[in-house]
Amino acid sequence: MRNRSNVMLLTLFVIFFASINSTVISAQENEFSGKRVVPILQEPRHRTVHVDGDIYLLDVQINSGDMTLPHTHNAAILYTFISNGEGPLFGRVSGNIDYIEENFTHEVTNEGPGLFRIIALTNYGAGVPSAAAGKARGLTVEPDVENPWFRSYRIRLEAGAETAIQTLANPNVVVQVSEGKVHVTRSDGITKELLAMGEWAWREAASPYKIINRGSQAVELVINEARR
Repeated sequence: MRNRSNVMLLTLFVIFFASINSTVISAQENEFSGKRVVPILQEPRHRTVHVDGDIYLLDVQINSGDMTLPHTHNAAILYTFISNGEGPLFGRVSGNIDYIEENFTHEVTNEGPGLFRIIALTNYGAGVPSAAAGKARGLTVEPDVENPWFRSYRIRLEAGAETAIQTLANPNVVVQVSEGKVHVTRSDGITKELLAMGEWAWREAASPYKIINRGSQAVELVINEARR
């Protein structure tokens, strides 16, 4: 008798949970009913500016008064916030890896008056479970963000200062997050010059480089690494 009661309770719970789940799905469908919903890589304000296998770099720009299409996040993502409609955000970094297990659809509006801009790194790979694997060489700071998909470092260079030669095991992007003039120089001398907040330089996996502040004021940069 007790076993039969337990089975009945379990059945009722499954029916109840399924009805809640259906309600959530229906609510999301109703929210964007009649609208074109696209994957994040097809949303026109999320411009893909570099691709390295299953890693994508996006320059997200939303003008004042504009709204994105409803778009679905389906991969781990790391955001470097350059500005919102109210002014500069100086490279604040945050991310979300939950989108891998639970895709999320939304739309974003910029009420202005300025530009909303993010440099976003997406990683469609499986991630690296070991925190010790692929540690950077030559960097003197610890990561502000570290998970199986990303590491993010923030550095500050005084006028005329430069980093040591540094080598990251994975593809990475250097993003200037304050005003100034920066050279990102490979070991063979090839240099990418950054002249403004939001400019970036891509570096291949295991490619040694150093960063030099060529300006007359201190500058801050974020180095975001996509782990694989």
